[in-house]
Amino acid sequence: MYRSSFSPALVLQRTHLSVSKPLHISSIEIIGKEKRPVIPCKAYEADKSQPLEAAAEVKPETAKRVKIGIYFATWWALNVVFNIYNKKVLNAYPYPWLTSTLSLACGSLMMLISWATRIAEAPKTDFEFWKTLFPVAVAHTIGHVAATVSMSKVAVSFTHIIKSGEPAFSVLVSRLLLGETFPPAVYLSLVPIIGGCALAAVTELNFNMTGFMGAMISNLAFVFRNIFSKKGMKGKSVSGMNYYACLSMLSLLILTPFAIAVEGPQLWAAGWEKALSEIGPQFVWWVAAQSIFYHLYNQVSYMSLDQISPLTFSIGNTMKRISVIVSSIIIFHTPVQPINALGAAIAILGTFLYSQAKA
Repeated sequence: MYRSSFSPALVLQRTHLSVSKPLHISSIEIIGKEKRPVIPCKAYEADKSQPLEAAAEVKPETAKRVKIGIYFATWWALNVVFNIYNKKVLNAYPYPWLTSTLSLACGSLMMLISWATRIAEAPKTDFEFWKTLFPVAVAHTIGHVAATVSMSKVAVSFTHIIKSGEPAFSVLVSRLLLGETFPPAVYLSLVPIIGGCALAAVTELNFNMTGFMGAMISNLAFVFRNIFSKKGMKGKSVSGMNYYACLSMLSLLILTPFAIAVEGPQLWAAGWEKALSEIGPQFVWWVAAQSIFYHLYNQVSYMSLDQISPLTFSIGNTMKRISVIVSSIIIFHTPVQPINALGAAIAILGTFLYSQAKA
């Protein structure tokens, strides 16, 4: 056994330690096996519950959690505002292909101005980057338009209830096309997702097949977007904000000719005059708001991916959907039957269980 003694000569380093409070020994470790072993001591102040080193580490961790909380709160708030204005616009101006195009155009313009004025640093891209981004942009464009078409035909809440079934499409596509296997818990979590969505669809008072199919196509398109994004963007050093900006610009180029072919300037002009005469000048604000908030909520969601794990993001996305469903029901006075609400709750619970099973 070693006999050890404490030397009265202690070398004090510069620290924020209070000299007016007694110190307690937190731990003692013997280092080495010399005749006079070196014994480091960890100390903490009398009114603290952990060593000084650990206390210093808490601050960065707390700051990170606060930052993530701000990201989530901003993401949810922007998404709720977008969905409200988007539905207002579509109710008065039922041209989803144009409104989808304006959303992408607005975001692209905002980012070009940010890069030109050096508010944000422009990304360094090459031909290979845009080549790998192209299939992602195609899937993003289809998903965006399909979701907007859905919202033009049915209630916002119904669209988001159906869109909560996206994990089922993700597992199906990954299993059949990529050959991926999942643990039993993942497959079991799909039961409440599919059952809840089916129950909500069957009991929807204002059911519309176009709206239902739009939400389903959007789910499938966004699953392919995520797959293409994971496979194509490995090793790319573009920030989440700039990645989404490039995605918006490429999607805008893809969507514009199709929007002109499907709806066209003549329908847009006639609908615009009708909306202005019925709503007034505030209709212009509605269009601007839905375009701006669409870009902002997506931008914040991609920025948050730089800070959090995919699991945390998935849980946050589930909570976001709940906030959108509840707020839209309240604002638009959407009639909801108890069994319809039950179906929505089951589907969302299944989405949460899915994110936990994949952890």
